[in-house]
Amino acid sequence: MKIAMWSGPRNLSTAMMYAFGARTDCAIIDEPFYAAYLAMTGLNHPMREEILAAQPQDPEEVARKLAGPNPGARPFWYQKHMTQHMIPGVPRDWMRATRNVFLIRHPARVIASYAAKRENPTLDDIGFRQQAELFDEVQGWGGDPVVIDSHDIRENPAAMLEKLCDAIGVPWSPLMLTWPKGGHKDDGVWASHWYGAVWNSTGFAGPEGPLPEVPESLQPVLDAALPFYETMKAAKL
Repeated sequence: MKIAMWSGPRNLSTAMMYAFGARTDCAIIDEPFYAAYLAMTGLNHPMREEILAAQPQDPEEVARKLAGPNPGARPFWYQKHMTQHMIPGVPRDWMRATRNVFLIRHPARVIASYAAKRENPTLDDIGFRQQAELFDEVQGWGGDPVVIDSHDIRENPAAMLEKLCDAIGVPWSPLMLTWPKGGHKDDGVWASHWYGAVWNSTGFAGPEGPLPEVPESLQPVLDAALPFYETMKAAKL
């Protein structure tokens, strides 16, 4: 089985990758389309040159790899994907052979976290519109997409991960609740910029507090993202 986990940035996505990577039966891959996305858009992200050098820049090559054999012949392959990377020209046909899961988080939390690492995010940067589009596409061809909210995972990691495993047909394993401090061997090259908090963790952080204040300058981004989030939230586990 191939598991494609779709989220925007700053959305518990790395912790979820570590959870699946802690299983003995699961390979992982970290944002395989990132270099292709940067090459195609010309965007200037942190560590741009290192990312371009570390991954294939041809999205067709990436798609062929994702459709190929699971690394190490493991039963499960967890693929961490950013929805904003799926721009026109990036293939989507390979998605039909995967179990597609959508990881959501309230946009106020995403915007506050993202802006601390890269200033003035746009709606396209945080991926809510693209996430809803991909969800509709998977539904359209009968792909039975699953939605899970990062807020619920942090409230009760064991219960929510067990629900997720049941929904996608993966045996539950308590190994998913902890991982070694210091990162994972399959982290993307950009991990040193983005993954500091997760590198210092050995499991999921506790429940989230109140929603953060979003700066007035980013309120239009929040207002635009909220309807996409609310629509996805209605379908969550």
